[in-house]
This record gives sequence, C-alpha cells and structure tokens, in this order.
Amino acid sequence: MSFLKKETIFQDITKLKGVGSVLSKYLKKKRIEKIKDIIFNLPYSETDRSKISKLNELEIGKIQSIKVLVKKLNFPRIRNLPNKIVCEDDTGEIEIVYFNSREGYLRKIFPLNKWVVISGKINFFKKKYQMTNPDYVTNEENQEYVIKNIPKYGLTKGINEKKYRSISEQVIKNLPYISEWLDELFIIKNNLLNWNESIKKLHWTDDAKNIKSRSYRRLVFDEICANFLALSENRKRIKKEKIPKVFKNTISTKIIKELPFKLTKSQESVLNEINIDLKNPKRMFRILQGDVGSGKTIVSFLTIANVLENKYQCALMSPTEILSLQHFNLAKKIFNKINIRIEFLTGKTSYSKRKEILKDLAEGKINFLIGTHSLFQKKIKFKNLGYVVIDEQHKFGVKQRSDLAKKGGKNCDLLLMSATPIPRTMMMSLYGDMDISKINEKPSIRKTILTLSKPEKKINELWPFIKKNIKQQNQIFWVCPLINESQFLDYSSAKKRFDLIGKYFPKETGLIHGGLDKEERDKVLKKFLKKEIHILVSTTVIEVGIDFPDANLIIIENANKFGLAQLHQLRGRVGRGTDQGICVLLYKDTLSKNSIKRLKILKKTDDGFYIAEEDLKLRGFGDLIGYQQSGLKNFRFADPLIHEDLFKLAEAFIKKIESSEIEKYNFLLKLFDKAEIINVNDI
Repeated sequence: MSFLKKETIFQDITKLKGVGSVLSKYLKKKRIEKIKDIIFNLPYSETDRSKISKLNELEIGKIQSIKVLVKKLNFPRIRNLPNKIVCEDDTGEIEIVYFNSREGYLRKIFPLNKWVVISGKINFFKKKYQMTNPDYVTNEENQEYVIKNIPKYGLTKGINEKKYRSISEQVIKNLPYISEWLDELFIIKNNLLNWNESIKKLHWTDDAKNIKSRSYRRLVFDEICANFLALSENRKRIKKEKIPKVFKNTISTKIIKELPFKLTKSQESVLNEINIDLKNPKRMFRILQGDVGSGKTIVSFLTIANVLENKYQCALMSPTEILSLQHFNLAKKIFNKINIRIEFLTGKTSYSKRKEILKDLAEGKINFLIGTHSLFQKKIKFKNLGYVVIDEQHKFGVKQRSDLAKKGGKNCDLLLMSATPIPRTMMMSLYGDMDISKINEKPSIRKTILTLSKPEKKINELWPFIKKNIKQQNQIFWVCPLINESQFLDYSSAKKRFDLIGKYFPKETGLIHGGLDKEERDKVLKKFLKKEIHILVSTTVIEVGIDFPDANLIIIENANKFGLAQLHQLRGRVGRGTDQGICVLLYKDTLSKNSIKRLKILKKTDDGFYIAEEDLKLRGFGDLIGYQQSGLKNFRFADPLIHEDLFKLAEAFIKKIESSEIEKYNFLLKLFDKAEIINVNDI
C-alpha cells in the first residue's frame, strides 16, 4: 500500500488492506475510526521476542521465541480435538497446539523437515513443553520480522497483537510526506524532531514510553499548537465589530451607593475591565474567574445595569433552577428602585406564563431575563439583546461558546463566570479564546473560614456541637463521597449517614444526591433554604453555586479522599454571611503523605488560586477537580504540569502567526480535530 496524498490519513479505516466491516467494528470500540487514529494510538510497552531460546532453556508462562525443525503433523479426525505439530531442536521436543484451525493452513506454515521460527507463550502439559495458538510462525528467511522487540498496543476483544501490528505497520511504513509547518531552525533550537520522524520513532522505538523524548515532545507541541490556534482563530471570529455601548454609570453608581458593603479593589478593577469592553467597538468575550464568595455576581449585576442604561436587553443563565431563582431574587432586591422589568424562566415555568414572557421579550417589554439553559432555546427571541452573562458554566467547550456568541447577535457581549480557580496553564488551554478577569480578594465583611480536622472515630463529639448550631439557627452541610455503602471502598455513604443523623435530629435532616431526580433535589434544597430543615446530608452535588447565607458549618467525611480544589469548593458553601464559617474535615486513621499535605494546605490558606496550583502539583492534570468531569479535557498527549515549558513556547509561537498564514496549519488543525471549531461563520 502506498499513500500518495496526505489527505489519505483522514479516510475511514476500512480503506486499509485487511480491515473489513467486522474488524472495523472492533477498532471503533477503541475509538479508532480514521487512519490518523492508528497514528495516534501509541504503543504503551513492548513484547520482547528478540532472543531465540533453545528448548531446554524455556520458562513456563513466559513469551519466548524458538527455532525448531518440524517433525510430525497430527490432525485427528475426531471432532473438537486439537491439531498438534511436533517440533524439535538439538536440545529437546515441543508440541505446537492449535484449536479450530484449518489443516491446509497449518501444512503451509509448518512444512515437514523444515526449520521454522515460532513465538508465543510457553506452557507445560503431560510432562511436555507446549505452545498453544502461537502469536507468530514464519520461515528462517523472515525471522527478522519476529525476532525483535515488538510494540504493544492497548487492544480490545477481537483483535490480536499480530493483526493490529500488520495494520499499524501498513500505516506507519507508508506515511505520506508531510510538509513541515515548523521551520527547521525552530525544530533544532527547541530540541524537537520533524513530524514524520517523530511518528515513526514513537511506534518503532520506546520513545512513546518516555514523555521527555524529542519525538513525544514534538507530538505534544503540535497538539498544544492546534488547540491554541483554534482558540486564537475562534477569538478573532467572535470579537467582531459591534455598536459600542454608551452609558454614564448612572444606574450602577446608584446601586453601589446603596450596597451594605464596599466593593473590594479587585471588584472595582474587574468592573472597570468589563465596562471598557462594553464600550469597545469589538464584541466582549470574557471570563470572570473568582474564588468562592469573592463577589462575582454583584459585579455582573453592576455591568448589567450599565447595559440596561443603554436600552439593551440582558440575560443571565445559571446551570440549576435554584441558583437561577437566587439570582432572580437578588436582582429584584438590587434593581428594586429602578424602573425595569425582570422575569424568571425555566423548564418548569407554566405554559401561560411562558407564552406571556416570550411575547413580551420579543416586543422588548422585558429588560432582564434570568433562568436556566432554557433561555437559549430556538423559540426564545429577544428584541434587542445586548449582554449575556453565564454563571458557573465551566462545562462549556470552545464550540458551545461559539454557538452562544452566535445566538446572541452581532451587538451582544458575552461574560462567563466561574467560581473554580484554575491554574494558569489550564486557563491557557481552556479559555485561550477569551479575555480573563480575576477577582482575587474576598469582601471585608467575610470572615476566614475556620478549618478543623478530626479523626472519624471521634465523630460522636460532633453531636453537641451540631445541636448548639441548630439552637443558634445556623444550618449545617454534611458531605459524604458515596450515595450508597460499598463493599469495596471504605467510604461513608450519604444514605447511611442520613439515617444516623436522623436518629439524633429526626425533623431537622434532609438528603440530596446525584441519584435523585432534579425535582426531588430542588424540593429538599428549597426546604433547606426556607430553614424548614437545618441539616443537609449530601454528596458533592452542593459543591458549586448555591448560596445559603445561614449555613455556617460544613462537615466533610473522608476528607482525605477528595482533592484540594474540591475540598475548597465545598468549604466555600459556608460562611457566606457575616458570621464565622467552620469546616470540619473527618478523616480515617491511615493517611497517605499526600493526604496529610492536602489537609495541612487547606488549614493554612483559603486562597483558591494558590490551592488550585498546589492541587495540580499533588494530583496531576488528569485528576484535577472539575476537569475530567467538565468534558474540557482537550489534550490526549499534553499535560499542563509536565509540559509547562511547551505550553509557554506554543503560546508565544501562536501569537506570531498572522491570519493570512492560517492555511499553512489546516492539516495540523484537522489532525487534532480542531478544524470544525474555527469554521464557525457569521458569529
């Protein structure tokens, strides 16, 4: 097979010799659908078949290669009995056993009185060495194909090493010549390799196991560049010309004067950044990142006030109904003296009310709409939408952000808010198409949450403390990792803990977890919000966004099993009013070194950005909270922690690329499935 064009690698795997409909189904289970997926399916190890062993040197259970003389072929005529080939060398004898094999095929590969090279797993049966269904059988002339270290790939049922190797070699041996998108001097200066050489080394040497090898780093650099390039182009497409917003801060200044607290310097700085964007002739596409309790929502409301002053409509979207309702109630309070109409829309809004809202929205009678993702359904039409704020939407990928920007219209500015502090290298890879604002200080009225740790065996000491908090009308979160008990994991179960706490405080306890349907969960949360119950036993579903100002105590079981950033997010659910918040971390007696480090860091600081960096160091990129779960894992090979230098190098490299040069990198974008992201038209 000879590839003449580089476009071949984007074709379906069925174009490869030997890959029919059955085999392609097995390959697709491994997410190998196109020929390029074979290129990116790197070996994870090697099978050592490099030494030819004498029969008296064989080790049972080990994969070994032998060179033997075929002495006898035994094909029994009784059904279901195996075929056997007796072979020997000058030191002994071995049986090669085949089940469900064709006689003609075996006679062809095992010619009598000829030497053959065989490789497979050694067994011992009835005082004889055996090899059952060997992996490789070849003649002396072709022994070099077998007697070597052979790449080992992650395979699935229905594909053996020999078959996959033939497919992989078919692709790698016939790689088309790819004209470089990197200058030769750049490659040499940064100790990389050219593309074709890198791919071959990754498949035919042990470079794939070494993430610091030149070939692996080249693949990582290409992947980062493809991601950054897509983000950069997406940014250019979104930040198109618009009519600048015109306002004098009249409404926002009035609101600031009536606030019961003073804005922090960080809030003022971010407010100024957003206002400049709103007045700019280019559309705003910005993410506001702030630690838990840093006051992002009030900043967004102040910017909304400025857009309302300019007679545009505004929309605020939140991931849950209860969070949207909290924003709606706060908005009514903040804008109570301003002559604007605010409405609330979710999937549960009654048909008649929904119909009224849609009509008035299209006619421009509603100024500010708050709700869940239902705000962006096709039927919803705004008359003059000028500003969209999306809260807690760290789950949105690049394509979704493009779609939202497109839906908003040409004069619509977009602000995303996230309470999950993210390390810088991750911010670059996730939000490189957006401008970034940070609120990195807490309001002065907020007290630092007191963080305590206690061994789980002393859990009974907590009951009087909880009773005291309930008497003071404080509310309590009790967080467990699992919904049900597990016979395999020694974690606490939310249901089990709910039953236990219910015995002490029978009418004061509620339970929520991911297994409940949304309606049931919201029902319990509303009871907690109205203070009909004082203790909420929960899994980590309470982690982000919900604001309960009277919740001042949180107890987290098996705290050593959570990541730092997740513990910090959970801790941020309390102390959101003026009273002291307390976080109690319960742990098992046996703690790992990393668990001890995590608890110490958490007790030492409540700086979410510092905690996020430390969490990245301790847990690694793939396990960081909110990352795997969010669907934002943009990289297959790159790791922001291990390859930080390549992220910085790629960032500088992409900044130098002009829009006119983008065609040069089309192959790279297509290779890493980024091409469709930047083909978003008419945003």
